[in-house]
Amino acid sequence: MTQTRARDARSEATGGAVGKPVDRLDGTAKTTGAARYSAEYPYPNLAYAALVYATISRGRITQLDTSAAQAHPGVLTVITHQNAPAMKPPPKPSTMDLSTRASPINVNYLNTDEVHWNGQPVAVVVADTLEAARHAADLVRVTYEQMPALVDFDAAKDTAVPQKGNAFLPASGRKGDAQAALLAAPMSVDMTFSTPTHHHNAIEPHATTAAWDGDRLTVHDATQNIDWTRTHLALRFGIPAPDVRVISLFVGGAFGGKAAVWPNTVLTVLAARVTGRPVRMMLTREGVYRIVGGRSATAQRVALGATTDGSLTSLIHTSVARIGRIGGMPDQVTYQSRHLYAAQNMLLQQNLVELDLIPNTFMRAPGEAVGTFAVESAVDELAHRLAIDPIELRMRNEPDTDPLDGKAFSHRRLRQAYEVGAQRFGWGRRNPEPGSMRDGKWLVGMGVATAYHPANQLSASVTVRLSADGTVLVRCGLHEMGMGAATVQAQIAADALGVPLDAVRVDYGDSTLPVAPQAAASTQTATIAASLLAACDKLKAAVLSLAHHSPDSSLRRHRLADLQARDGGLYRTDQPAIGETYAQILTRAGRADIEAGFGSDTRFGAMAGQMRFFARYIRDSRRWVRAASGAQFCEVRVDPDTGEVRVSRWLGVFDIGTVINPKTASSQLRGAIVMGIGMALAEETLIDPNTGRIMNANLADYHVPAHADIPAIDIHCLGDPDPTTPLGVLGAGEVGITGAAAAIANAIHHATGKRVTDLPITLDKLL
Repeated sequence: MTQTRARDARSEATGGAVGKPVDRLDGTAKTTGAARYSAEYPYPNLAYAALVYATISRGRITQLDTSAAQAHPGVLTVITHQNAPAMKPPPKPSTMDLSTRASPINVNYLNTDEVHWNGQPVAVVVADTLEAARHAADLVRVTYEQMPALVDFDAAKDTAVPQKGNAFLPASGRKGDAQAALLAAPMSVDMTFSTPTHHHNAIEPHATTAAWDGDRLTVHDATQNIDWTRTHLALRFGIPAPDVRVISLFVGGAFGGKAAVWPNTVLTVLAARVTGRPVRMMLTREGVYRIVGGRSATAQRVALGATTDGSLTSLIHTSVARIGRIGGMPDQVTYQSRHLYAAQNMLLQQNLVELDLIPNTFMRAPGEAVGTFAVESAVDELAHRLAIDPIELRMRNEPDTDPLDGKAFSHRRLRQAYEVGAQRFGWGRRNPEPGSMRDGKWLVGMGVATAYHPANQLSASVTVRLSADGTVLVRCGLHEMGMGAATVQAQIAADALGVPLDAVRVDYGDSTLPVAPQAAASTQTATIAASLLAACDKLKAAVLSLAHHSPDSSLRRHRLADLQARDGGLYRTDQPAIGETYAQILTRAGRADIEAGFGSDTRFGAMAGQMRFFARYIRDSRRWVRAASGAQFCEVRVDPDTGEVRVSRWLGVFDIGTVINPKTASSQLRGAIVMGIGMALAEETLIDPNTGRIMNANLADYHVPAHADIPAIDIHCLGDPDPTTPLGVLGAGEVGITGAAAAIANAIHHATGKRVTDLPITLDKLL
């Protein structure tokens, strides 16, 4: 486990840690090289593994020639379906046990001669050195019997079938007769949009180090889902979950790509079992493309009907996305369209097609990132045709309650976000006529779009220990992927217990700690905070109980509700001079420390946590709609001769509830906007429509934004707490990418008069 202690004493001087721009606690470790990632743990007699990838999309292996690889110096073994020990198959996915969805791949790779996607691992080479393993992998020769495969999304999308939804991710919705209302509307737009496959491209490729000690397993894995990884490995290798230890202290970015268990993790563990040695596998950048899924391509239709004053009478949003024939994570492409606009009639439908490709998976704001591109571009087009300002049109259709079912919003500040953003961005200087604004040779355009992402809360287990010296230890198996998770929890604990920030230490990143859920869906901060606050309340009650048993305590007859935690102790709210420090109470009681917790460390406790989540979700979803939201403002410059697009200014105004740490929250939002800029202008995974092979499986050919492509990004958070969540937190990790591509597309339309509905917006589409 890692131990981080705050070294920033500003909170002590200013009287509170929450809301302060505290530096990330792991900053020094990362900038000095002391942070140790999953591929950096030393083990004696360490071996290295490399994968051999299938070159067909569907079929069977008929022959494997591993002789040259086996003969290569340093090679220990070549593991194939012909000699691999049997592994238990992946569990059948269940909605009621989320851990069964740890792997989106529902096939027992390397225990079968079947091939299900181009890139599937068909062999693992293990050697004394990384170089020997990778070279020998190139020497393995595989012969296949090919079978007909469906790999072309564009060719297959017309065969899509309605997606099955559930209580958490509805796939359809209907109010009134949206098609009839569209036909009757005085003004309408009916548009189609397409977005390509995307890949995460975290700076750290996936890496795993595995070591067996008898039937006990230790795994260092680049994961954002420690508990699912432990559970999945225990199931696959037939050992109790407590006998699997997963350590993931530092993760070099993930964005959803490390939320599932991919073949590299399982096969590293298998290789360590076969060789009897610790084994490390570090995927190349190409390897990540071959065996880790990305965001699905989509085809979308958005149709809007309106009166002449812009009131929406019809909203239709349908989509086609894909999953793999052997699994995948359907994206909620139309989710935001359920909640954004007060249309009188609505029709929402998500459809799926199965392809012989690697299953897709979570990617930052899955569904909403691409869904907002379509619906927000269509709204902008309607505003243009009606000659109504795009912000004004949105405000005329801003709902008071949820448009689809009339439920209350727990918290919604979109009007304020647009009002603040328009003033800060200088929206009033925008000439509404497309192509009318110039700066020298450059055409200048300004665009806006709404950002929207649901805000949920999972269940977590936390323990808090208070020592007589006044220090606090928070223990929770949470994940740190660069967003400052441990930092904000230290801030929350410091304020809850009334101690200086530098007195708090957070242990995280280890399955031996109390169980935390995955760091995904923008839920980690709110989820851990809820359990942490509950644990702190129990701890203060336990400390007060010690005081009650002491005849010398000034707190002996007082209730916790009448006390305030501050200055390292408990003090009366009405008479601040009366109280005692924690050190005084513990020392008098003869205690070196005292501990309290919330939740359970056991697997049963983890399942109970899931049940608590389901119960809370169903209860909350019946009462209100809860989400983070915002307004994206973008300015672009377009060269009319070359089609070159430059994003020159950006402002994001967000309602993410209480901002625990403005520095880390702004960093999250900026990073998401950068990904949105990449999605709009550059990113596209190219898949051969004949073979299913990813053709640009590297960062030379898959284009992501560089520093020169990104302007200064101004972030403003309203900071208004949501009344239904602990501390009023909504989540900041994903909302920043939503609406970003639409804001750029809308700005380009304003600059050029050209409406591009097919991402990415490349030069050829503007010439």
